Amino acid sequence: MSAADEILDIVDEHDQVIGQSPRGEAYARGLRHRCAFVLARDAAGRIFVHRRTATKLVYPSRYDMFVGGVVGAGESYDDAALREAEEELGVTGLPRPSHLFTFLYDDGAGHSWWSAVYEVRCDLPVRPQAEEVAWHDFLPEDELARRLDTWEWTPDGLAAYRRLREHRGDG
Repeated sequence: MSAADEILDIVDEHDQVIGQSPRGEAYARGLRHRCAFVLARDAAGRIFVHRRTATKLVYPSRYDMFVGGVVGAGESYDDAALREAEEELGVTGLPRPSHLFTFLYDDGAGHSWWSAVYEVRCDLPVRPQAEEVAWHDFLPEDELARRLDTWEWTPDGLAAYRRLREHRGDG
């Protein structure tokens, strides 16, 4: 099954399920769904940063400081966060990511999803999926901050990162 055929729960403005749709149709019609964002840190506290491949359905070739993705139909945010983090980092045996907060991302142009933000420590050697990740590195947070205005980031990841900084009190 292709990524576009994956079935997603469609949700309302209160994050209540109101239907289901294939991912490709949900994206094409701007249907609100659920996503999990996981900030992965290594043992030194550096943040996993990557550039998405050019073949991604949403925000191809953009940088992101989160791993994660859509929550499948009937899947919990917590399960999606762990599944997506392990898939994108190319590891097994991660601890369960810690949920920090959830917010509604809406760019006003048809991209809208409930976004659960998590954090996890990854002490394992990463082997990111080649079909998902074109480049990656663990960056110190001050270096990441310097790149915010110079690299082309995913808008939803940037919004989640800004909210995370506010959540921690350093935004």
